Amino acid sequence: MLDAISWFITNLFMAVYNLGYALTHPSSWLNFSDSEAVMRFVYYGASVELFFVLLVILLAVTVAIGLSRDFGWAVVRGSEFVLNWIGRIAAWAGLLMVLQQIMIVFLQRIFRVSEISIGPFGSAFTRDLSWYSEELKLYNAMIVCLCVAWTFIQGGHVRVDLVYSAVGHRTKRIIDMFGAVVFMMPALLLMWLYSWFFFWRSMITPATSASDPLDRMLMKARAMRWNVETIGFSPNGFDAYFLFKVLILLFVATAFAQACVFFWRSWLELRGGEIDAGRYLDRDILGDEDAQKAAEIH
Repeated sequence: MLDAISWFITNLFMAVYNLGYALTHPSSWLNFSDSEAVMRFVYYGASVELFFVLLVILLAVTVAIGLSRDFGWAVVRGSEFVLNWIGRIAAWAGLLMVLQQIMIVFLQRIFRVSEISIGPFGSAFTRDLSWYSEELKLYNAMIVCLCVAWTFIQGGHVRVDLVYSAVGHRTKRIIDMFGAVVFMMPALLLMWLYSWFFFWRSMITPATSASDPLDRMLMKARAMRWNVETIGFSPNGFDAYFLFKVLILLFVATAFAQACVFFWRSWLELRGGEIDAGRYLDRDILGDEDAQKAAEIH
């Protein structure tokens, strides 16, 4: 027990040093022309060291919010503004998906075109129609992955309120804080751990894993080479499936940020009482009464 406590406290203090070293020596892990720097980036991207750095930052922000409610609301408003607009911009991929599907149908069925060339800046980008057809999945993935935090802020996720709807303001805020810390954050951290190495296995060889220590990763750096996955499901199909893995990482990052912001908002609303419930909450105006009622029910 004492060893575990000592390990935790040691890593907590070392996180400050690790953060300072990373910020003052960016070339040691951000120089992608250096194979050892790439391996350090891969290792630290899902490491115990990064976990404690994030923990120290979140604890510092939480303490600052505890000392100043104005600072807390500034953090919440700024974070929700960014997450809202990431989702709002990503949602336009739905329109692009529809327009591209219409274009594919017309070109293939009416004009019998087999490929499309795009060259607005002088260099032509030519792909088969099946490539553009499979690319539609990417637009759908963008909506799914990048709109999660925005939908959460808008109250659009379906929830089963067997207990939540029957309790008072303070109990609701405590449930929200508990859910963010105990359920959302650990689940997202676990997803990041697996998706991080899942992504890098499609970018470089030899393959890396979460069980590899830093020394072993640096040994692999001698044989490291870029090997970006460009294999499609069909001969002329979409060949940039690594982008889906990037979107998984972006989903986890934005959802984790929203979990932190949700905890801080719930804490501020708990301290401020019912008068602070929904304070500064940037909800979209749908302009349709039926749609607005449906959103409020969710």
